[in-house]
Amino acid sequence: MKNLYNALQLKQLYQLKNLGYQYTSIKPFSYEEQNPLELPNSIGELKKQADNCHLCSLSKSRNSVVFGEGNPNADIMFVGDIPMKMEDEQGGVFLGRGGEMLTLMIEKVLGLLRKDVYITNFMKCHTLNNQEPKDIEIQSCKAYISKEIELVNPRIIVTLGEIPYQHLYGEEIKFKDIRGSILTYKTHILIPTYHPNFLLKNPSFKQEVFKDLKKIKAILLENS
Repeated sequence: MKNLYNALQLKQLYQLKNLGYQYTSIKPFSYEEQNPLELPNSIGELKKQADNCHLCSLSKSRNSVVFGEGNPNADIMFVGDIPMKMEDEQGGVFLGRGGEMLTLMIEKVLGLLRKDVYITNFMKCHTLNNQEPKDIEIQSCKAYISKEIELVNPRIIVTLGEIPYQHLYGEEIKFKDIRGSILTYKTHILIPTYHPNFLLKNPSFKQEVFKDLKKIKAILLENS
């Protein structure tokens, strides 16, 4: 995939920069001239490959790769941003109070079970001190989330927070202005809303997320 080759190219350039190179005749990876690096065509095999990923420096500091879980044929995919420290330590996605809130959103508003949907993060590794991910880290993980979306093929993608929205959809619009909009991402409906961890700190925004979820439920009923 092209994103993975971009990540490999960036990795090589960063390594050379760290060694003191300012100019080099070494030819970086060329997507056009190399055979395309195919990612596995099953969620299980993709997880195995992600577990052994060393494309960026986060592989040195992580305890575990936090991959997606749930129904691999789900109609809805929830995409968060970065695994928390607890998730890095335990290897599960959306744990703790934020995970409990997401479960309530799914079960109480959408009327589904958590196991009926697919839940993942844009980034697969925890960033040290919860820092914003670097470009090379984002590009490395984008290959995996793109393949996850392709394999699950959900009707609706719900991006939780700014990071997955910005780096999947690519529009530079203030998140508060785009939140709740019904967008199109490839062949999928994409609806951005607030992350459960944001709601824990800003409970006054819960009503807006409730409206977004009701909108999602209406779309599901229309197409059922």
